Amino acid sequence: MMVILQKEYTLLHKKGGKPPRLTVEDKLYITLKYLREYRTMESIGAEYGVGRSAVCESIQWVEDTLAKDKTFRLPDKKVLKKESPSIEYIVVDVTESPINRPKKTKKSGIRARKSGIR
Repeated sequence: MMVILQKEYTLLHKKGGKPPRLTVEDKLYITLKYLREYRTMESIGAEYGVGRSAVCESIQWVEDTLAKDKTFRLPDKKVLKKESPSIEYIVVDVTESPINRPKKTKKSGIRARKSGIR
């Protein structure tokens, strides 16, 4: 991943310009942290001393660059539909279950004096 990103970075900044606050390695680590731990962009930005927008741009750049290279590409649906011994399926139940909440009644709320409110 690092080789692909470094190659794209040198092509992008061949003519020079302002050096970014995040290195290519930092951008890759930020993306991996975001995808693995699903942390907020604000907390990752605070760790690296940059804002949320810089983290968001870094993640998008890394994802787009790796997707464009097609080295790290997931198989299509057609490949997944065929019987293949090399692909394992994992089924996760993520259905929502209803929660019983207390009913709202006049007795359950706190009554305030109407005369005291103006």
